[in-house]
Amino acid sequence: MEKVIVEVNYTGKNYGAHLPELQGVVSTGESLEEVVRNIREAVDFHLDGMREDGAAVPAVFDGEYEFEYRLTTEALLHAYSGIFTKAALARITGINERQLWHYESGIRKPRPAQRKRIEDGLHKLAAQLLSITL
Repeated sequence: MEKVIVEVNYTGKNYGAHLPELQGVVSTGESLEEVVRNIREAVDFHLDGMREDGAAVPAVFDGEYEFEYRLTTEALLHAYSGIFTKAALARITGINERQLWHYESGIRKPRPAQRKRIEDGLHKLAAQLLSITL
């Protein structure tokens, strides 16, 4: 199954999504769940229109595909701010709370090494949670 990248960002009030492989398709939503739902509908609508018009559809959309969502650091931190406190994120990432607040608010953009620390910390936590049996 092919993977199609969906890039998701946060603008301060809404999430926005677009597909680099399918120009002209964008979507917004007030929540991450809403933008994910909206981008699926937008892609389906756009592809139907391309096919009706006889336009060339990128090959990845001819077979089965799934979306892979790539969130900006700002979008990720905002989406999960009700689940993870900045103190908890600081513990699992090693990045201080104030810096995490700056990343979430968009005041600062993390360097690639900082993004990797956040990603690695969340993946480590996910692995630990997956190993739990109740």
